[in-house]
Parts: sequence; C-alpha cells; structure tokens
Amino acid sequence: MTRPQLTPQRIPIETLPCLYPNAAGVDIGGAEIIVAVPPDRDSQPVRAFRTFTSDLEALVTWLLACGIDTVAMESTGIYWIPLYELLEQAGILPVLVNAQQVRMVPGRKTDWNDAQWLQKLHMLGLLHGSFRPDAELCVLRTFLRHRAQLIEHRAPHILHMQQALKHMNIQLSVVLTDSTGTTGMAILRAIVRGERDVLTLAQLRNPACKSSEEMIAKALSGTWRHEHLFILTQALALFDDYTAKISDCDAQIERTVAAMQSRAEPNAALPALPAAKPNSRSKNQPSATTRAQLARITGVDLVAVTGLAAATVQTIISEIGTDMSKFPTVKHFCSWLGLAPHNDISGGRVLRSHTLKVVNRAAQAFRMAAQSVTRSDSAFGAYFRTMRARKGPQQAIVATAHKIARVVYHLLKYGEAFVSEDAAEYEHKRQERELKQLTRRAKKLGYNLVPQVAPPPVPAT
Repeated sequence: MTRPQLTPQRIPIETLPCLYPNAAGVDIGGAEIIVAVPPDRDSQPVRAFRTFTSDLEALVTWLLACGIDTVAMESTGIYWIPLYELLEQAGILPVLVNAQQVRMVPGRKTDWNDAQWLQKLHMLGLLHGSFRPDAELCVLRTFLRHRAQLIEHRAPHILHMQQALKHMNIQLSVVLTDSTGTTGMAILRAIVRGERDVLTLAQLRNPACKSSEEMIAKALSGTWRHEHLFILTQALALFDDYTAKISDCDAQIERTVAAMQSRAEPNAALPALPAAKPNSRSKNQPSATTRAQLARITGVDLVAVTGLAAATVQTIISEIGTDMSKFPTVKHFCSWLGLAPHNDISGGRVLRSHTLKVVNRAAQAFRMAAQSVTRSDSAFGAYFRTMRARKGPQQAIVATAHKIARVVYHLLKYGEAFVSEDAAEYEHKRQERELKQLTRRAKKLGYNLVPQVAPPPVPAT
C-alpha cells in the first residue's frame, strides 16, 4: 500500500486545455498599449502601439490579420474605452477584466509580461469579463451619469447662498423648508436685483407656504453687507447656469430615450400605466413622459414597484440593461450588485457573513428605493421594519434593497406586471411561514403544536 502524498500534484499551466485559441491580451496605459497574440500567429507576437486613433486602428487591423476573435484587457481608468469600441466595431469580442483577477499572478513586472499573462490566462478560460450594457444603453448611461454630476456640482452653490444669507443674519432657512423653492428663489432674485424692503420681499410668498408674511419679513431683517451680497449674486448665477445645463441634459436624455428600440416581445402589449404615486414629486425628476418611454422599452412598468420612481428606474435600466440572461440566476444578479450576503467559509463553518464592497450606481439606486419605503404601508415597508428589529437599520436597508432588486429581476426576465401587496398581507404570510416552521420543528422533536383557545370574555357586572 502506497502512502498518499501530503501535497497535491502540481499541474503545469501549459497542459491545461485551451478554450480560446484565438485570444489576445492587451495591457493598456495612458500613452502606450502592449498587445500579445499567440506565438504562432506572428514573428513578433508582442507589440507596442501608441494611443492615438490611427494607432488603435492599426492595432485592430493587426489583430484581424492574426486571426484574433477575442481580446482580454484590464479596466484601467477610462483608457480602455476607445479600444473597446473599435474592437466591437471590428467584430472582435473584447473582455473587460477586473485587475484583481490577475493581480496575484507572479512574474508580471513589466507591461510586456502583463500582456502575455492576460493572453495566456484568457486563452485558458481563466478570466471573467465584466458586465457592460449594450451600445444604446451605454449612451443613455453616459448622459445620466453626466446629469448626476451636474446636480452634484450645483449643490455647493446652494450652500454658498445659504451661508451668505446667514452671514447677513437673514434667517430664510428658518421660515422656509426649502430655500430653493418657489418662495425662496423669488426672494433671492429680488434681493440680487437690489430690493431691500422686507415687507416687499415678504409679499413674494407663495400661497402654499406655511410661514406667514409677518414671519418671513421678520426673518429677512439683516445687515445687507456688500461683500456677502456679492457672494450671493455669484452663487445664484452659478446655480442658474447649472440648472440650465441640467435642463439641456434632460432634453438630450429625452431624445435619446425616445429613439431607443423596444426590448419587449414583438407582439407584447404595452402595460397600462396607473396614476402617479402620491408624494412622488421631486425637483430633479425627469420629464413626465419618461415613465411611458421606459415601459415601452422594457415591456413592464417598473415605476409601479413600491419605492421606485421614474428617475430611479432610468438609472437602474441604464446600469443593468434589460437582458437578464446576462445573469444566470437572481442570485448572480444580486451578488453583482453587492446586495447579497457573502459568506466566508472555512472548515465547513461560516466565519463571517457580509456584503461585498462594490461601486455600483444601480445598487445605490436600490438602496435609495429601500430608504423610501421604511414607513410605507407596503410589503417592503413591513419587511424593512421586521429586519430592522432583528439586525438594525443599516442591514435592514441592504436586505430591503436586495428584496426590491429580486422583484425587478423577475419583472424584467419574465415580463410580468408588478402586483402590489400591503403590510397586512405580508404580515399574514409571514405568520403562516413561521407557523409551518414551528410545526415542522415540533414534529422533528416529537411534539405537536396545540393552538390556544382564547377564554370567553367575562360578562360585565
């Protein structure tokens, strides 16, 4: 009897089966790109190219001459995007690889070795490509990300206006819920034009404002220092400039969405759109036709899902696409979002359960949707409150976002309409599940559950 080896037998990488014989590897930099093809395709299998457009076109031509049909590249900043698009146009399948997959491979001290390792690992099928939506959705995603940046860049100028007012002891934020609302902006524009009479400024109050004219006039009594008025004037001008840019971006997004092809079944009927949700107004919401356009593109009305608005659905669709076949199961989808629990297992025991830290705008949108249903009388709201009692608010937000993401995956994959469920129905189903679990556990231990009969009410004397 031979003694078993204490260490497993090492298998050389050269003996592994080749899954993609026509694969190439690309190491991308800001000024130079290193490309490696199989050694039998060219007398010089590793070449360097510049990053100019003419050089990228020569690179693609050389790959086609070498019979390459797929290319692996690392996601280095944004330098990979021009080459990725040229490869797609030429019919070569680009595979965008996370740098973490090849970070621990030894012997990668130069860009030339890095490109050759990428080529070899991709040829053996050891690399997994990152998810990327189709070309139409990538265009929409670019506009939406730019719009989000415009909103983010506009926010500091609102703070500058509020700070200038407080320096002059103008307590507008005390009497107005939103200083950039109808009343607030009318007063600010009048101040910039030179109006200083507090009674005249208070008369600009919108009838829907909860504060009275007397209270607003009292809050507008300030010092009117010229340096802070100058800052207020510039901050308001910058705020208006960004608002105009956001309006132009909204118009471009609306044209892009209207030109997109429907991804629903050819003979599928468009879903009937119900009335708008209550309390769904927002300053940064897209146009009123966005919901109908999204329903036309996807074939389902995702805005009907509790917690999702048109702006949120627009962001989610631009990030995840409409083809759920890219994700084999809903578990793969939620894991890609970073909303599914990740278990660290060693020796058959779960050492730690946590969610992976991923930078994903779709996951952020689902978390925002979960935050909006915390007090709602819906199944998602009841689920959040149940999880909050068990695990705390932070984990409850992630768990609720996970639940909403599963619903969106199901609707997009099967084209079904969303059926709303209130908190009472969810609580009833949860109690039924708990009763089944308790009955099964009692039966396993040799007991039977006996329901308690409520005693009859005591008659009043």
